[in-house]
Parts: sequence; structure tokens; C-alpha cells
Amino acid sequence: MTPPATPDDRDSDTGLLAPGRAGSPAAHATGDGAYLRALLDAEAALTRAQAALGLAPAEAADAVTRAADPARFDVRSLAERARTGGNPVIPLVADLTATVGEPYGPYVHRGATSQDILDTAAMLVASRALEPVLADLARTECALAGLAARHRDTPMPGRTLTQHAVPTTFGLKAAGWRSLVLDARDRVTRVRVALPAQLGGAAGTLAAFQAYGARNATALTEAYAREVGLAAPSLPWHTLRTPIADLAGALAFAAGALGKIGEDVLTLSRTEIGEVTEGSGGGSSAMPHKANPVRSTLLVAAARRAPQLAATLYGCVAAGDERPAGAWHAEWEPLRELLRLTGGAARDAADLTEGLSVNAEAMRRNLDLTRGLIVSERLSAALAPRLGRARAKELLTDLARRTHTEGHSLSELLSDVTELKDMDLASPTDPARYTGFAGDLTDRALERR
Repeated sequence: MTPPATPDDRDSDTGLLAPGRAGSPAAHATGDGAYLRALLDAEAALTRAQAALGLAPAEAADAVTRAADPARFDVRSLAERARTGGNPVIPLVADLTATVGEPYGPYVHRGATSQDILDTAAMLVASRALEPVLADLARTECALAGLAARHRDTPMPGRTLTQHAVPTTFGLKAAGWRSLVLDARDRVTRVRVALPAQLGGAAGTLAAFQAYGARNATALTEAYAREVGLAAPSLPWHTLRTPIADLAGALAFAAGALGKIGEDVLTLSRTEIGEVTEGSGGGSSAMPHKANPVRSTLLVAAARRAPQLAATLYGCVAAGDERPAGAWHAEWEPLRELLRLTGGAARDAADLTEGLSVNAEAMRRNLDLTRGLIVSERLSAALAPRLGRARAKELLTDLARRTHTEGHSLSELLSDVTELKDMDLASPTDPARYTGFAGDLTDRALERR
């Protein structure tokens, strides 16, 4: 009989089943150690803020700040003792108070409630985790700008509802990807700058701080926000969860935007299409010939999961009373997972786009798969003035059928049409000459910074 597992370092969440975020900066910035550090930073900042306003001795602020060293605390013990009160702040305050000792231990957590500290810590973790996310989005944007510029005029099949539609260019596709990445960057940047500290006391009135001598709620909140390095909220937001909802939306959008790139690369890198390949594909456990598009696969996986995590966080906006039971608690794990998921996706997107290989010859070859039918829209416009709109449509419909059944190209069949004998059809039937304003649109997209 297999012996029961015992807690040890192997129980830590290393990302064994989460290759998309394993080892990423975002995973490191959201681990239990990172949360412990943020909780201690929030506690120390609170004492410093009170000292700055004369509500606590400067020596107390120094003592609490020195004691708030993560190496002094057992995160596993904190996690296990958190069950008693339903959150890790309660045992942490007890341990931090004991570590500070007399005479300054009583200044630890003075006036605050657990949610003040945990919300502030969550915002600190998010701010720190988003820094590498933004760096990776910048890498991705730069790589895509290069691809768009180099392939501004590289024709390829445009696909709608899985089928060849009309020609486009790879430059325009890459420019579109970049536009989404910039949209994600802008949303994440706006949210990160606005991440607020939390300070309200037991029921959001700051009453305990007033009892300890605070004369101005705004001054105290602003001092705390400065000490902790976050924005100062206009109100305590214990049950006003806009910051969490905004963060969830920005992260889910970013994951989806990067997932779009992955989805397209998965299609274009299929063996029978072969228009792009990942720079270093992953191997198969059973088939040595395969170079799987692993980065793209992980991007799509992240995009599939992110909306559900965000939905949980949106569901917590309906938080009751002045402090909620359950709604607040339900946020912690989905928020961390969403930060990790998006952070890992940002890393994978940067690696993918920097190493993406484009096969212009395959794109040109695939343009000819429909034997010229990909330009039927253009031919309809070109033939209508000569034949009339109805006759042009009737003719092209018949020729499209014959192209499929007889195996001839559309150009060959057109050359046998008596009404068109004197018409130069070389240009109208060349897919590379029917990319519309793709080049101009690419140029315009690349002007965005």
C-alpha cells in the first residue's frame, strides 16, 4: 500500500501542470513568498504612515519595518493557521507583533482590519507582477512591428470562416496582431497605475484611526498609499470592487489578444499550410518528426482559461454589507491565477514572435490552391462594365463550377470566353495584385506607438 504523502518542499506549487507560467517572472512575482512579502510590506507601510502623521513613534515604524523580513516567517505555518480566521493576515499579525516585541509590538496593524492588509498586498503583488508582463508585451510589439514592415507586401490567402476569401498580406496580419498587443499594453498600463491601497478599518469608516488620534482621513490614506507605493483611493473599497474588476478585465483581454496570435499561428503552421513555423517547436513523445507549435498552444490555452477566471472576479463585485463574507475570499486564487496565466502568456508571445519564421513561398503557393477563384471578387468588378452585372455574375458562377469539376484554372477558362477575347486578364487574375490597401493599412498601423 502506498504510504500517504507528507508535507515537504515537493508540495510547493512549481507549475508542474502549468507549463505556460512555470518559471516565468509572473509566477515568481505571485508565489506564496511574494504574497508574504507584500503582506509584510503593507503592515510596515501602515506603521510608517502613522508615524509620519505623528500617530506612532518613529521608533515603532523602524522596529516594524526591520521585523517585516519574510525570512523570519514560516509561510506554511501561516497558511495552515489561516483556516482559523479565514485569512492569513490574522496569524501574520500575531507573528509580526511577537517579532517586533515590546515596546513597539502594539503598533503593528493598529487601527486596520485584515482586508486592509490583504487587499493592499494583492494590489502590490499585481503591480509587481505586471512589470514583467508589460516588458514582454513590449518585446512582442517590437517583434511584430518588424514582421509587419518586412512583409508589408508579402501576399497570402485571406481566410474567412476557414476558407480562402480574397488575398491579403502577412504584413497586415502582423500589424493587426501588434494592434491587439498595444491595446492590451494600454489597458494593463492604465490599470497598473491606478491600483489602490486599501485602508478603512473594521467597516470602512477609519474609526479606529480616529480613536488613535487621526484628524484627517484623507491625509492618513494618502500617507499610507505613498508608503506602500500605490494609488490613494477616494474611499475604502472593501465592497466597492472596481479595482479588482478593472484588473480582471485588462488581464483577460491581454490573454485573449495574445491568444489570437497563437490561434492564427496554429492554423498557418499546419503541415498542409506551412506558411509560418515557430522558431523552436516542441518535440513529440512518440513521433520524432514533429516540431509542435508549443508556444502557440500555450497562448491559446491561456486565452481559453482567462475569461472564466475573470468571470469569477466580476461575480465578486456583488459584495454585501460593509465587508463581505465569501465574495472577497473568492477573489484571491482566481486573481493570482489570472496574473500568472497572463504573465506566462506574455512571455510565450514574446518568444514566439521573436522567433517566428515566415514562408513567403508557401503563401504564394497557397494563393493558387483555388486555381484563381480567390480573385473572383475582383473579376466580378472588372467584368461588370463590359458584360453587365448579372451576366458577369452568371459567367463567374459557371466558371467557378467548371474550375472545380474540370480541374482547369479560372484564367484558362476565361481565355475561352468569346466576349473577353480582346481583354487583358493577366492583372485581374493575379492574386498578388489584389491585396487592396493592405500596404497602406500596414503603414498606418505601424505609426502607432
